[in-house]
Amino acid sequence: MEKIKNLNVYENLFIVVDMVNGFTNEGVLHDTEINKVIPRQLELIKEAKNKGALIIWVKDTHTKESTEFKRFGNTLHCIEGTKEAELVPELAPYEKDGLVVKKNSTSFFVAPGFEEILKGCVNLKKVEVVGCCTDICVVNGVLPMMNYFDQYNRDIEVVVHEDAIATYGGPNHDRTVYENAAKLLLKQQGAKLVRKN
Repeated sequence: MEKIKNLNVYENLFIVVDMVNGFTNEGVLHDTEINKVIPRQLELIKEAKNKGALIIWVKDTHTKESTEFKRFGNTLHCIEGTKEAELVPELAPYEKDGLVVKKNSTSFFVAPGFEEILKGCVNLKKVEVVGCCTDICVVNGVLPMMNYFDQYNRDIEVVVHEDAIATYGGPNHDRTVYENAAKLLLKQQGAKLVRKN
């Protein structure tokens, strides 16, 4: 992860979680339904840029030896250096406008460099989150981040854009059930869920 000097100038973070080809366009875990939230994400990214927010691009990035694959079975995905680990084409042009955080787990909070960003943003007031998958990587990143803020008495608003998050569907993964469960958890922990009027 590259470093940004003067993180203290940022009052807003805008986090885009795992909008990579391996979850949207190709590979064993992709679901093209997730692409439906990209237009709204683009609107929000442009708004974030105009407000001077620091954009964080979280990219699921593994090696073939990643232990996650042992837990979840035949799910080899988002191997570093492959197209699966790259941002979707619609968002890729904006990657240069932010910081990339690569994660080898289902939580962006534990990705190398992420906590340092939070520590450096001493004037942070608000964090906004979009991305996929709602019930896995979004929830597993947002909840420990909120716990971190509480631990250090940092009064920071955390907003999750309901119309810019999505998860996959499948035989053992009812999209609606898992999305609703994730949203319930996020609300219960104090995240603010919003959508465009």
